[in-house]
Amino acid sequence: MAKKSVVSEAQEIQLAIELINLGARLQLLESEVILSRERLLKLYKELKGVSPPKGMLPFSTDWFITWQPNIHSSLFINIHKYLVDHAGISGIEALIKAYKLYLEQVPADVGEEPVLSITRAWTLVRFFDVKMLSMASCEKCRGHFVVHCLDLHNDYLCGLCHMPSRAGKTKKAKDALDALAELTV
Repeated sequence: MAKKSVVSEAQEIQLAIELINLGARLQLLESEVILSRERLLKLYKELKGVSPPKGMLPFSTDWFITWQPNIHSSLFINIHKYLVDHAGISGIEALIKAYKLYLEQVPADVGEEPVLSITRAWTLVRFFDVKMLSMASCEKCRGHFVVHCLDLHNDYLCGLCHMPSRAGKTKKAKDALDALAELTV
C-alpha cells in the first residue's frame, strides 16, 4: 500500500476511468483504487450512464475450469505471467495490460461481452496468488492451461486437444450453421 500513497488523486481517477471503461465491477474498483465509494459510484454513473451492477463477485474456481472459459482464462493468464516475468510490471498495471492484449487476441463480437471480463480476470489472478489455481502443460500440444491446484495433472489434455462432445453446440452456433446452409443452397 505504500506505493498507493504517493499516487496522486488525478492518477487514481485515471485508473478508475480505465478500469470502468474495461468493464470493471465496483468491488474491483474499491480494491484497486483509493477513491471513496461515493466518488467511484459518481464516476461510474458519469461514464456508463447507469448505476454499477449489484451482486456478489464470482468466487468459484470452477468457472475457470469449464471448457470455453478455460481456454480464455489460460490465454489471459499466460499473457499476464509473461508481462510479470519479462516486462517488469505487476499489480493492477499488469492486469490492465494483459487484459488489453487478451482483448486484442480475442475480440468480442459487436454487441457481445468478452468471455473473460476484466473482473473475472482480476479474480483469476487472485486465485493464482493464493494458489487455488495453477497451470498444467497439455501432453499433446504442450500449451499451459488453468487447472485446480489439488487435481492430478499426469497425462493432462487441454480442452482444445480433447474437446468435450458438446463444445460449440450452442444455439448461436446452430443458427450460424443454418444461415450458412441457406446461403449454399
